[in-house]
Parts: sequence; structure tokens; C-alpha cells
Amino acid sequence: MMLSITSKLARRTSVVRQTVRAVLEGRSYSTETSVTFDIREPFKLHRFESGPALNVTCTRDEALQYYRQLQTIRRMETAAGNLYKEKIIRGFCHLYSGQEACCVGMEAAIRKSDAVITAYRAHGWTYIRGVPPVKVLSELTGRRTGCAKGKGGSMHMYCDNFYGGNGIVGAQVPVGAGIAFALKYQNTDNVCLTLYGDGAANQGQIFEALNMAKLWDLPCIFICENNKYGMGTSVERASACTDYYTRGDYVPGIWVDGMDVLAVREATRWAAEYCRSGKGPVVMEVETYRYHGHSMSDPGTSYRSRDEIQEVRQLRDPITTFKEKIISANLVSAEEIKKMDVEIRKEIDAAVKEAKAAPEPEVEEMYNDIYCQPPEGFTVRGCSPFDVHASK
Repeated sequence: MMLSITSKLARRTSVVRQTVRAVLEGRSYSTETSVTFDIREPFKLHRFESGPALNVTCTRDEALQYYRQLQTIRRMETAAGNLYKEKIIRGFCHLYSGQEACCVGMEAAIRKSDAVITAYRAHGWTYIRGVPPVKVLSELTGRRTGCAKGKGGSMHMYCDNFYGGNGIVGAQVPVGAGIAFALKYQNTDNVCLTLYGDGAANQGQIFEALNMAKLWDLPCIFICENNKYGMGTSVERASACTDYYTRGDYVPGIWVDGMDVLAVREATRWAAEYCRSGKGPVVMEVETYRYHGHSMSDPGTSYRSRDEIQEVRQLRDPITTFKEKIISANLVSAEEIKKMDVEIRKEIDAAVKEAKAAPEPEVEEMYNDIYCQPPEGFTVRGCSPFDVHASK
């Protein structure tokens, strides 16, 4: 079975959580400024003698920041799903709901000068790297005000030191190794987070990139976001070895619970320090779960049961578990969380309204941005040899 936890346990846990929530919601104040938590699921190591500490400190400001980021991504993805159903978003649309702790935890552990490149489930990463929700939603709806001028859509969003958003399965991995090579060549101590899914983990180009990264000791963290299904195929049916953190062979690896934002943060910080010290690449597996189908065209229930999805939502949801953790530790109050939820809902509602009202790009825009610095007078051929357009 996909999940070893029974439905009965899920029901009992739900009752306990309801009781805890009733107590916590009556509290309107916070008393702590910093709290140390135990890591829920111990890290697993490959070719490492020791790993990150099994307890982690979280300050009040960090708790508020992480919760806002987690909830904003969840709300933004819910809005994107609704826009797709309204046929305002067209084409591909891969939602990040359920996986929010991955990008929030990793971003909290790195610098803005570090690089990130990921696959096509990129909305959350685009936001966490610095693009406001309105520009993400505007890009999804193909508007001129989007972060890629409405020309990239769901899979091709970018910002400073964020290299997308890539639509070809696994193709971003060797590019990530190349970015890490550039960082080393420029004598920086920055690292590149190179993300891919379990569905891409068996591709040859990934192992080629790992080999080159190890030969040259590149500052690259190869991160497998294992959400348990590659499209509609479970990891057990697709991979002879599902311990993805070990599959770098000669590259050391670490496994982390991708539903725990603090565990992800600590594992990423630890791996980044290893890379910055010049010791070479790391493979990191973050075990997570997606609530929706592979894309919006996939209902997500033909290869897994609704009960399985519900169990994960009840027992391991990254937002609910983090919220209960920080409230019960007196880092934040239930009233502060409620207030933040209202603010986030208003922000996303306003972003949706603005994205819908924004203009679409002009037809001439399709010929621009082919080169970063096109020469003066540069032109692009259209549909025929006699159809020529200016490009800038």
C-alpha cells in the first residue's frame, strides 16, 4: 500500500487535532520569541558520516514569515486552479499544492545570490524567489504584466537567479550543473539548487550531470522532489530503487521529510555549507506529496484513491502541521494566524482581479526577447521568407 497509516489512525488524529485546535483558538497572544523543535522524521544519509542536527530553532519572525509564504502559495495555486477551470488559464498548468514546504524551506536556507532551476511545477518557486503573486497570475493568464510578459505561461517563469521553469522533463538538470560550473568559474561561493521530480529521476542526462559535477566538484545540490507519482505512475512501479538520495552513487546524499518546512530548511542549509566549502555536489531527496493531478488535465484519482489523498491532508499537510506547531509552542497566536489568513486571501483575490483586467501582449511582442542584446536593426523571419519583423 502507498501509505502504511490506516484510515482509523487518520480519524483518531483528526479528533485529537480538533481538540487541540479548539484550545489554541482561544489564545490571542504569543509568549515565546524562539523555540527549538525536534525533527519529526530523522534524516537518512548516503556516504555521509553525520548529518544535520535533529533539533531546529525557529524564531517568532521566522514562523510568521514561513506561514505567510506557505499559505500564499496554497492560495495562489487554488486561484490558478479556478482560473484554469474558467478557461482563463490555457495550456499546461501544474499546481504545487501540498509541496509548499519544499520551496519555502529551501529558500529560507540559501542566499538571494544563489541560483535555483526547477522543472515545470514552478509557480511556488517563482513567488518564493521574489515575483509577487499578481505577476505570477498575470503570467499564467497570458497578460502583458506577467513576469515573462505573458509569453512564458505556467512552465516558463523567471527572475534574478531563478532560471525557470523548464518544460522538458529532466532537461534542467544538466543546465543546473552548468550554472554551478559558472558560479565556481567566477570564484563565488554561491550554490545552485537543481530540482527535478521522481518521474525524471531515471533519465540518463541526470547521471551524466552528476558525473560531471563530481569530477569538477561543482557547488550543486541535486534535489529530487519525490511526490510519489511521475504523472500517473507510482515510484514503486517506475524505479527499481526508490531511495533517490542514494542514486548519485559516488555523490553523497541526504533524505528529508519534504512536508516539514523546518527539516527542509536545515537539510538545505547543511548541504549548501558542504557545497560552499568546495567539497562538491550533494543529492537531496525531499519526500513530499501533491494533492492535485500531475497537471490540471489529470483528475489525479485514477491511479490513487481519494482516501489516500485525504489521509495525507489530515496527517501530514505542511501548512496545518506547521501552524499547529508554532501556535502550540506559543510562537504565534491563533488570532495572528487568522488575521494573516484574511490578509492573504484579500491579496490573492486582488491579484486575480488585476490579472484578469490586464491587457494581453501585442502580436509584435512574439518577435522580441529572442536574444538578450540583439544587434541594431536585427530582424526575425515570419511565416514566409518575405515576412520579416523587427526584434528587440
